[in-house]
Formats: sequence, C-alpha cells, structure tokens
Amino acid sequence: QVQLVESGGGLVQNGGSLRLSCAASGRILSPNVMGWYRQAPGKQRELVATITSGGGTTYADAVKGRFTISRVNAQNTVYLQMESLKPEDTAIYYCSYHQFGPAYWGQGTQVTVSS
Repeated sequence: QVQLVESGGGLVQNGGSLRLSCAASGRILSPNVMGWYRQAPGKQRELVATITSGGGTTYADAVKGRFTISRVNAQNTVYLQMESLKPEDTAIYYCSYHQFGPAYWGQGTQVTVSS
C-alpha cells in the first residue's frame, strides 16, 4: 500500500503562482512514476504532468512552459510548480503513484484561479 498526501492548493489571482507538494509513504519501490492529474467540475480527470524515478517528465500541452514537475526521491516527494495560472487551471489536483498494477491516488487539493 502507498499513501499520498497533497498540500499547497488555494486561491490565487489570474497570472499568479502556486506550488503543490505530495508526500508518499508506505511501500515505495523503484522504478516508479509519480504525477499530477486534475479534475474540473463536470469534466473528466486529466493528466497534468508525470515524472519517473529517473527524472523523465511529461506534460500536458495545456501546461507546457508554465508548470514544472520535480521530485526528491530520498523524501518520496513530488512537487508541481505552477506559474502564470489561468482561470481554466481551476480544478482539484490529485497526486498519483504508479509502479505495477493500479495507480494510487491522493485525496486531492483544490486550486482556484480567479479572473
């Protein structure tokens, strides 16, 4: 079992910045992939960014150039630095961990960008 706890969400103005953190605990094995997904009201959950334990990253087109994912393996922690936030970034952001089998998910943290 893996437990994920997100923090860092909140309310920010259009163009502002936020940094999300996710701490993983439990049976953490390598290699693995950790990432951030988001779900806006009335929409499906979508990929934001992922990072492998080796440091490889992927980003959704909508956030490329604005968001940066990073991790500290020794602390089993992944971060999402969000810059130039837009109202359309408003969503619940979920941390994920995946090695083999189904992914684990955090409880989510709300990010709201006011226009």
